[in-house]
Amino acid sequence: MIAIIDYQVGNTGNVRRAFSSLGEEARLLSSPAELTAEFTMAVLPGVGAFGPASTRLRASGWADRLTNWAEEGKPLLGICLGMQLLCERSLEDGDHRGLGLIPGAIRLLEADKIPHMGWNSVEWTGEPPEFVPGVPSGEFFYFVHSYSLFDSVFASGRTSLGGTPFTSMVLRGRVAGFQFHPERSGRAGLALLSATARHIRKEVS
Repeated sequence: MIAIIDYQVGNTGNVRRAFSSLGEEARLLSSPAELTAEFTMAVLPGVGAFGPASTRLRASGWADRLTNWAEEGKPLLGICLGMQLLCERSLEDGDHRGLGLIPGAIRLLEADKIPHMGWNSVEWTGEPPEFVPGVPSGEFFYFVHSYSLFDSVFASGRTSLGGTPFTSMVLRGRVAGFQFHPERSGRAGLALLSATARHIRKEVS
């Protein structure tokens, strides 16, 4: 069963429906105590600004619970702002601390027009990941954001906006994140969501 973290800062309905369409049972959790061993993966969605979301995660106890969950080697997937919250910090309207699971800072996109809203392509870095069969490099996904992670040793996908590349997918062991919204990206998004969920739930050496 999949746990979707409901901390009042995420598009939980669409995420839950996406997993349901994939035949996955998903449950919304509002309390950290609900995230127990019965769940095979935790999903951290998110929309809006980093600072208030980070504050809410910490005040609710979710920050500590998710950090411990990931440090125990259990699968964690961040979507959009949820991916940013996996990182060490963000410079959006100040300097705010993230979960620290992915090294790096979230910074403002260097583009003439922001927010970056709409469809854009994602190029897999290095060799195409074997866990995304049927999702070719260069496939288009739906983005809505103004801040991003740029260079990352854990980048598995990159996207360009106004000639400036940024990290649009990260993968570190059993922790993964999408800057885009796979749940709003049609068949390709669902295929990627399914493949990534399968991949991070495997045993990682």
